[in-house]
Order: sequence, then C-alpha cells, then structure tokens
Amino acid sequence: MKLHKLLLTVILGSFLFVSCSSDDNNDSKPSGAYDNGVIVLNQGNFLKGNASISFLSNSFVTENNIFSTVNNGAVLGDTGQDIGFKGDLAYIVLNVSNKIEIVNRYTFAKVATISNGLVNPRYIAFHNDKAYVTNWGDGNIKTDDYVAVIDLKTNTVTGTIPVVEGPERIIEENGKLYVAHAGGFGYGNTITVIKTANNTIETTITVGDVPNSIETENGKLYVLTSGKSEFSGSESAGKFHIITLNDNKVTTTLDFTGLTHPSNLVIEDNRIYYTLNNDVYTMTLAPSVLPATSLFSTTAQGVKNGINCFAVEDSRIYVGDALDFNSNGKVYVYSLQGALQHSTTVGLIPAGFYFND
Repeated sequence: MKLHKLLLTVILGSFLFVSCSSDDNNDSKPSGAYDNGVIVLNQGNFLKGNASISFLSNSFVTENNIFSTVNNGAVLGDTGQDIGFKGDLAYIVLNVSNKIEIVNRYTFAKVATISNGLVNPRYIAFHNDKAYVTNWGDGNIKTDDYVAVIDLKTNTVTGTIPVVEGPERIIEENGKLYVAHAGGFGYGNTITVIKTANNTIETTITVGDVPNSIETENGKLYVLTSGKSEFSGSESAGKFHIITLNDNKVTTTLDFTGLTHPSNLVIEDNRIYYTLNNDVYTMTLAPSVLPATSLFSTTAQGVKNGINCFAVEDSRIYVGDALDFNSNGKVYVYSLQGALQHSTTVGLIPAGFYFND
C-alpha cells in the first residue's frame, strides 16, 4: 500500500475522462512473452487479495491479469508493493501477504515463493547473489523494522539488518545500499547507508520529512521528500536534496514553497522528473532553483487525486491513475512534451512501472 494512501480510500464520485486513443486492447490471453514493453504492478485493495499484473507492449497492446492467466488462475496475493528484476527473473513483493512471488520475467510462469522471514515487506534491491528487502515489521512497533537479506541461490532469508522505523525505497550502488525512511505509520527523515560487504550500517543522512523516492546518477544520490501530510498535525512541505556518494554529504537542498507534497522522482537522459498533485515537472541534474511551471498537467485526462505512479523511459512518460481507489485504474502515455499518446485500463490501483526490454 502506498504510504498514507489509505487515508484516501474513501469512496469518491465517479468521473468522466478524456483521451485521444482507445484503451480496449485488454486481451486476457497471454502472448507467451512479456518483453518489449512495461510491466504494471497493480496494488489491489488492502486486505482484499486482488493485486494483479498488467502488461503494456511498446506497440500499446494491453494484457491484464497475466500472472493469474499464465499460472492457471493462481491468485497473486494481497497488496502488490514492488517488483525487482534480476537476470531472467522478476521478484514481486506482496506487502500484506508477507511474501515474494518469483516468476520468469518474460513468460510470467511461477518459479518459487519466498514466504518466511518477511513481515510487511516493502521494496527490493539486489547485489551479486543477494536480494535486500525493506520490512516494516509490525507497523505499530517502532523498533522492529529491518532489511531482509535473501540468498538468491536458495530463495531463503539468511539474515536481517535492523534499521530505524519505516524503511521504504532501497537502491544499490557500488556495493552499498541506500534506504529511505519515510516512517511507516509515522514520519521519517533519514537515509540509511548500508555496506553489503558485512551488512552493517555505515552512516545515516538526515533529509526532509518523508523521503518518498531516491535515484543515483554520476556518483550522486538524488532524494525527493514529500513533507508531512496534513493529517500529521504538523504539516510540512517537500524538499529536494543532492548527496555526494563519496562522502555522504548533502550538497544541495531546494525547498518547495507552501505546503506542497511532491513525489515520484525519476532520472532519465540527464533530466530530473517529478510529480506534484496532477502535474509533471522537469529540471536539470544540477538545479539551482525548482521549476516555476510544470511540463504538463494530467487533469485533461481526468486525474483528480494525484499521480499514483510515474515513469519516464525511451522518450515516453507513463502516468498511473488510481481513480477512486476502488475501480480499475488507468495508465496514460505521453510524449516528453506532454502530448497524450495512449490510454489504457489496468488493474486496481496501479502502483509501479517496470520496463522489460
């Protein structure tokens, strides 16, 4: 489940949307090979066990429920959180089901399941023959959060690395793990740096409230924080940070004005992209100020409750809209200039894009 998104799951009125391409290529029959396109992870409803996977080909053909269709009607699980690719395999993290489903990333045939040693798993990263998965533990306990270490040869959790509350996004760079602590049910403001050589914490870096997305590029760590929500009682605005990886120093901090809450940081072709409410923004890799105007808005397509997931790849911008969080979601594809190229219907609450070329 997206952090704090449960607060938005009240039933909203249905609404019309406008698109400039048809979305009715939703063939349930699998092609047998899911390369040359994007895998869409659909979170599903919390405690409903209806997470699913959609596939959108580069030629804009959509197939929904591919895990279930390929695997004889098998249920994927409860609350799809993340997918990681390693070689020919895809590792699908199911948050409420406390498991990882492993499939062939090109056929989606099931290979194995990891179900021991995971408690509220969130996001996954890899280094050599290990996977590293952030876990909240019991969300009501602040001291039981950890990163699970998984041996990919045996698909078993072989160790844990205790960390502070609410570990979320995790990425690997040059043998180190960078973990963003959004805070779980609370509000975090740190990045933990872990050395994979001995699975120990090297340092902790303080950033803005609720870091929601991180990227590495050219020896730097880019961090976007959303700030505390209005529900926190002490709302704060988002921040953008650049951290040099050789010394773990914050070299750039840009503050968002007002009580604004950006998300979905992406770096592609030496450009930074992020979203704010229903709009997409872009800037250089070394910005001195935040952009005053957006690249484009998605409101013309009917996006009302913010962009739920986001990606930029091969001169295309992908936007996932969860609609009312109870209906099948939408995916919109735009040019880099913001011209709508395609729209399609996917599963409940699209939560992530994973490019499978």
